[in-house]
Amino acid sequence: MHAHDNVAIVANEGGLPAGTVLPEGVPGAGVVLPGKVPQGHKLALRDIAAGEAVRRYNVPIGYALQGIPAGSWVHERLLQMPAARQLEGLPMATVQAPPMAPLEGYTFEGFRNADGSVGTRNILAITTTVQCVAGVVAQAVARIKAELLPLFPHVDEVVGLEHSYGCGVAIDAPDAIIPIRTLRHISLNPNFGGELMVVSLGCEKLQPERLLPPGSIPLADGRSPELHTVCLQDAQHVGFMSMLDHIVQSARPHLERLNARRRETVPASALVVGVQCGGSDAFSGVTANPAVGFAADLLVRAGATVMFSENTEVRDAVDQLTSRAATPEVAQAIVRELGWYDRYLARGQVDRSANTTPGNKAGGLSNIVEKAMGSIVKSGSAPIAHVLAPGEKLRPDQKGLVFAATPASDFICGTLQLAAGMNVHVFTTGRGTPYGLAECPVLKVATRSELARRWHDLMDINAGRIADGQASIEDMGWELFRCLLEVASGRQKTWAERWQLHNALVLFNPAPIT
Repeated sequence: MHAHDNVAIVANEGGLPAGTVLPEGVPGAGVVLPGKVPQGHKLALRDIAAGEAVRRYNVPIGYALQGIPAGSWVHERLLQMPAARQLEGLPMATVQAPPMAPLEGYTFEGFRNADGSVGTRNILAITTTVQCVAGVVAQAVARIKAELLPLFPHVDEVVGLEHSYGCGVAIDAPDAIIPIRTLRHISLNPNFGGELMVVSLGCEKLQPERLLPPGSIPLADGRSPELHTVCLQDAQHVGFMSMLDHIVQSARPHLERLNARRRETVPASALVVGVQCGGSDAFSGVTANPAVGFAADLLVRAGATVMFSENTEVRDAVDQLTSRAATPEVAQAIVRELGWYDRYLARGQVDRSANTTPGNKAGGLSNIVEKAMGSIVKSGSAPIAHVLAPGEKLRPDQKGLVFAATPASDFICGTLQLAAGMNVHVFTTGRGTPYGLAECPVLKVATRSELARRWHDLMDINAGRIADGQASIEDMGWELFRCLLEVASGRQKTWAERWQLHNALVLFNPAPIT
């Protein structure tokens, strides 16, 4: 990955057997492998002494616990992970990136909303205030889809915003604001058209008025959207069927308003793209994530908003983040959010090293430092213009590259990006995952051609062609950019949409459970 690296990863499918001689024209030419090295794993390009830094991306990803002969497999058991970079003395807004030329003339077909946002889908979302109502809402949604949705052909879907929050929690604790504002802002996602329909139990701590206080959600014209609440404990409900009938009947006026909407041509600047990786491997930072980073720069040039996240997966690149901040205030906000998350992990007696999974390691990632260096490239090269705390929502004027400070958990990160206003999602994977969201199209990018072939009806784009020498990072970045416009326009469905693969919403709740 860099001329100063002393390791490289094996791109060959099946790995390289013992006795392989690295050919002329590659780093380490003439080195003989003493043993097999699996695909995606590191081999030493020269002898590495005990205590010496092992460098990938020209960054020390660890220190050799023993001498490592040239050609040997370099894995996590041979490395001591570096200490985390302190959050003091960082470069603050020191990199003045050359201005990016505007990218004009790109559009998609979307649904305009009264608050100025644009949806890529036209969905009726039913908000729930507490997990207790989830089963009732699930049956009501099934009935609405069967009985009503065929009557409203311009409505794409009906979803229940099920979650595990709402009661049995310390709802007045300071950190309780995070799950509350997350659910509030998800209810206002651009793909829901400003329609607010809520199902409450009645006795829960998170009352509808607390979740969506009157007058707290103004639209562009100064009005507030109408809030329609069905409370299951109301005396009018006699039996289960009464509850179901009330929810189904209440959905009809919302469906009628949504059905009256039509897609119209809007500039690409209306896109709010969340980028994330999951089931990462050593190819993530070589193929898929760099291609996403190139596409992210194209989106920023087109005036769109791109959110990258995953606190623990950028923590070891904090100096890259703060130096790229557009202003010292943005840099300080990055430090504030990552510092808060360090303290959150410390309360649980863990640190960032708890992030890496068995699959990450099987895919060649030795530790969180190596993983972070491959993760950060999803953000491209634009200045970081804004920072969001967990559960916060983008303002209309917050365009460009945004660091949304979320946990790295796939489900929690996706949930928080939905709350921030994401209307289309890009998800890269090397090990493979059927991840999807009911609330937003998820476009999945494979890091390896072998995965793309094997999961041919789950992966939307094969960035493994970069490692195969069949495409450049620039080629794949443009392909992803154009694919996003097609998906946002509804002209192309992602595989997750076609198969209706939907992960649950998982609210981030750092406050106590009572």
